[in-house]
Amino acid sequence: MTTSKLTQPTAPKRIVIKLGGSMLEGLNENFFTNFKKLQAAGNELIIVHGGGPAINKELEKNNITSTSINGIRVTSEEAIGIVQSTLVGQVNPSLVHQLNKSGITAIGLSGYDGNLLESTLLDKETYGFVGEIKKVNSSLLETFLANGITPVISSISCTENGTPLNINADTVANKVALAIKAESLQLVTDTPGIKIDGEVQTVITSSAIKQWISSGEIYGGMIPKVTAALDCLAAGIPSVQIVGDQLEGTTILHQEVLV
Repeated sequence: MTTSKLTQPTAPKRIVIKLGGSMLEGLNENFFTNFKKLQAAGNELIIVHGGGPAINKELEKNNITSTSINGIRVTSEEAIGIVQSTLVGQVNPSLVHQLNKSGITAIGLSGYDGNLLESTLLDKETYGFVGEIKKVNSSLLETFLANGITPVISSISCTENGTPLNINADTVANKVALAIKAESLQLVTDTPGIKIDGEVQTVITSSAIKQWISSGEIYGGMIPKVTAALDCLAAGIPSVQIVGDQLEGTTILHQEVLV
């Protein structure tokens, strides 16, 4: 009698990819090719996106001014309808179409769909109609992932009575990553990682980032990106990557990996 050696199936790795609004207008074939490579390697992927430039354009058309406090867009009652219609009606379907056209089976979602993002007002007096996520319906996402479908989540949600709420896309990505126990969160930016002395750093630690900010080696537009990454690590996500459209760049860990 012969016996066969049983191998334990390995659980797929989960990655949440956050696309900033500025990146959505410039995605090229590299992004979709590398996305498919990640899927082919056995990863389960979820996309979260914002839509800053598109929202700004629509607000301007309607003569509505917009300000930010602590990186959060202050969203008035007249602005929230425009934010909602832009994210759900323009940005999300456009991205889903591009993914499907590239051979990636994707579905567009907002916080409304299947109670995906149960939310309350963050601080109406300060921020207006901006939400705070109380719960992520991870079982809905599990259903799509189990069937090979990529959820594409826009950063809009609502109160229990259906009032729309704008939510910072970094926050949505962070909460979704934690809810599905993602191995990593990728922040896709217009720079392929963190450069020090002209060289992209492959793997670095949160403590190194803090030192480079203090020394001025990390500066300008990279500061909010690394700050968002540090916030995600602090929330409990194992690793955060700042990457370009090749989906390669810098991996940030809490501490050095011992080898």
